[in-house]
Amino acid sequence: MTGATSVSQGLVFLILLVAAALEVGGDALVRKGLQSRGLVQQVEFILLGGLTLLGYGIIVNLPAWDFGKLLGVYVTLFFMVAQLINYFGFGQIPSISIWVGGALIVTGGLVITFWRV
Repeated sequence: MTGATSVSQGLVFLILLVAAALEVGGDALVRKGLQSRGLVQQVEFILLGGLTLLGYGIIVNLPAWDFGKLLGVYVTLFFMVAQLINYFGFGQIPSISIWVGGALIVTGGLVITFWRV
């Protein structure tokens, strides 16, 4: 993982994992709000989702790094966290196409992260 100027690779991975969890979680909260029946519940979930997404934006942009170079790791983590939240939060089992596409995403993330030319 290159692009981290003042942050160790382990910390970079942890920050990106937290950022992915906040981004996916914020989106899931907004979705939950849109699907809620009561207006108060809708507003609560949507506001909480918005605050969670704000947290993502802050976490991912605080370190002095070249985020474009870390994008392979981030996209892979985002996909994996999204599938976990989709399964545990919404009860949706990934289809074969999700598994195959996910394998391509993970492979692409590894190529972007480790291919040095």
